[in-house]
Amino acid sequence: MRALLIVDHGSRRPEAHEHLEGIAALVRELEPGIRVYAAHMELAEPSIHSAVDRAVADGVTEIWVHPLFLVPGLHLSEDIPRLVESAATRHAGIEVHVTEPIGQLPDIARLILQTVGR
Repeated sequence: MRALLIVDHGSRRPEAHEHLEGIAALVRELEPGIRVYAAHMELAEPSIHSAVDRAVADGVTEIWVHPLFLVPGLHLSEDIPRLVESAATRHAGIEVHVTEPIGQLPDIARLILQTVGR
C-alpha cells in the first residue's frame, strides 16, 4: 500500500500545524485512494519518525515524502532525506522516496499568478 507524507518545517504556532493538516485534507479529497499523512521536520509532533511509524502500522509499504518547501535548501537536500532514511530503517521492507520541491515544478508560475489580484 502506498502513502504520501507531507512534511513542513514545523512551528511553535498551532495555526501553522492546522495549515499543514488542511493541505493534507485537500490532497485526500483529490486522491481518496492514497493514504495521506502530515509531519513536521522539527519543533512539533507528529515528527517524521512518528508519521512513518503510524503509516507502517496502517499497513503502508511505500511512502512518498513530499517536503512542503519551495527551494532545495539545506533542510530539503540534507535534513529531510536523513530523517526519512532514519525513520525507514526502523521498518524492514519499507520503501521511501523524497519528491522534488514545489519550486522546481513548471506550474509554480501559475500558482504565483493566482495570488495576484486581477
